[in-house]
Amino acid sequence: QVQLVESGGGLVQAGGSLRLSCAASESIVRPYTMGWYRQAPGKQRELVATIGSGGSTYYADPVSGRFTISADNAKKTMYLQMDSLKPEDTAVYYCNLRMARLNAWGQGTQVTVSS
Repeated sequence: QVQLVESGGGLVQAGGSLRLSCAASESIVRPYTMGWYRQAPGKQRELVATIGSGGSTYYADPVSGRFTISADNAKKTMYLQMDSLKPEDTAVYYCNLRMARLNAWGQGTQVTVSS
């Protein structure tokens, strides 16, 4: 079972930037889809962005133009560059890997944006 570990969360002022990382414990076999989700207090978990093994990306409307998802297969790591952060981006961010029958989640990393 592939394990995912997120890092890079923290406290930042509005307008600032953070970069989240998601490291996989094993090599990722194509085809796959990796993504970032987030869950704010009292709200359901929502999709933020995804990246496919072919390099295609998808962004949810609230983050489009501000966040960038990328993956480094050699390092078995996915990233989420978050710029122009807003207080409404405050949430626990989770990474997800879907590969064959596998649907793995990381433990989450807290992102807090102060106004």
